[in-house]
Amino acid sequence: MTYVPKGSAAEGPYALDLDPKRSGLIFSALRVVDIEPGTTHSFATGESEWIVLPLTGGCTVHAEGEIIELLGRQSVFSGVSDFAYVPRDAHIQIASGAGGRFALAGAKCERRLPARYGSAPEVSVEHRGGGTCSREVRNFASADAFDCDRLIAVEVITPGGNWSSYPPHKHDEHRPGVEAELEEIYYFEIEAGEDGQEGFGYQRVFPSRPGGTDVLAEVRTGDAVLVPDGWHGPSIAQPGHSMYYLNVMAGPGEEREWRICFHPDHTEGYR
Repeated sequence: MTYVPKGSAAEGPYALDLDPKRSGLIFSALRVVDIEPGTTHSFATGESEWIVLPLTGGCTVHAEGEIIELLGRQSVFSGVSDFAYVPRDAHIQIASGAGGRFALAGAKCERRLPARYGSAPEVSVEHRGGGTCSREVRNFASADAFDCDRLIAVEVITPGGNWSSYPPHKHDEHRPGVEAELEEIYYFEIEAGEDGQEGFGYQRVFPSRPGGTDVLAEVRTGDAVLVPDGWHGPSIAQPGHSMYYLNVMAGPGEEREWRICFHPDHTEGYR
């Protein structure tokens, strides 16, 4: 399973459940849950640390005796959201008075860090690339922005017609100071056009070694793509429809770091 169409990995309350036991990944996990107005969702964190990230709406997260209020947002295209970090070996409850959709980004980990709040104004927003390869990167849980044990997570907004995750890059080998070994999950949402029609995009992953991951997928809202290895990029947004993706990464390295290698056959002028 590499390309995961919407609904194909639904399980119980989750519209998307990419638990390592089901996805084939070892460290990275992602769930998406819709919570109806006035209801709650509870889960056990198990061996993983998690970030509760509002995609639409707000919620209250109860974790380890802490009550974390998340204002959330209207949609992933309306701006950065606040978020909550919750530790492994805990029981979590998420309550939403108005309802909403929430991503649970997880990583199998060893350290048990405290539950805590991530403020939206403190999220570093980076404008990366140039021209038709420009995009907005929201580094809410990048390796140097927010403390986790293994989890790395960022959001990217690619304007309609643009390419992102370009030049193609990889992070599937441990090469100290050069490249970190990280599994990755892409979760997509595509902004509707002015006529209200749903948009689409494309995601490419190709082998970095014989027999490696090879996929070209047309992606729509609710779809995901797994990157256990390989060169990945570009991510291409349909003209007139901005593309959102949530990246969830984790790996076996002793250091939590994001080090990537760009494909040598592609220009590096659009990083």
